[in-house]
Amino acid sequence: MNDDEILRGTFVDLRPLVPADAAMTLGWRLGARARLLNSGAVDVEQQARWIATRPANEDNYVIQLKDGRDVGMLSLVGIDTVNKHAEPARFLLGEEVAVRGIPAAVEAMKLLYEHAFGTLDLIRLHGMIAGGNARMLKWQKYLGMREEGCMRSHYFIDGVFRDAIIVGLLKEEYLTISRPRMNALIAMAAQGAGVAGTEIKE
Repeated sequence: MNDDEILRGTFVDLRPLVPADAAMTLGWRLGARARLLNSGAVDVEQQARWIATRPANEDNYVIQLKDGRDVGMLSLVGIDTVNKHAEPARFLLGEEVAVRGIPAAVEAMKLLYEHAFGTLDLIRLHGMIAGGNARMLKWQKYLGMREEGCMRSHYFIDGVFRDAIIVGLLKEEYLTISRPRMNALIAMAAQGAGVAGTEIKE
């Protein structure tokens, strides 16, 4: 892993996902918090193979605290450099206790968005949220995503079909809505944690 592949924040970093993370990430994926994610591998070998065979149009990360503890995962998939769009996906905080009082979720999303709109120069991010996952939908809308439509009975989860809520975010919306809100949340957390002199990167 090259050091320049790591996306660095104030409280968390995003480091590339590697096959050695298979057991850890499988444990997260099999936990209750991942219930509304698409189903995946069923054993460590399968998970390691899945990680090793990720296509070139995906960037997959582990969310890591500054003390080195791995606490979750996050991806950017379907990266299309011609049409300049991609999909944030596989967001999961697997170590809930470790991130209490830390803005791990919002900073991880900000790092991914900065990567997408800055480094990759994309103009649009989009995604689908399973119907019934009201908490995720509310959070994504607060962070600037707009609800754009609905694919009815798109997911089969917990024995029932659920709609897929389509959301999208344009680069200018990120710059004027999402990033200021994210920065404010991270700054508040920094203040509460007594992180003196913290500068939030624009």
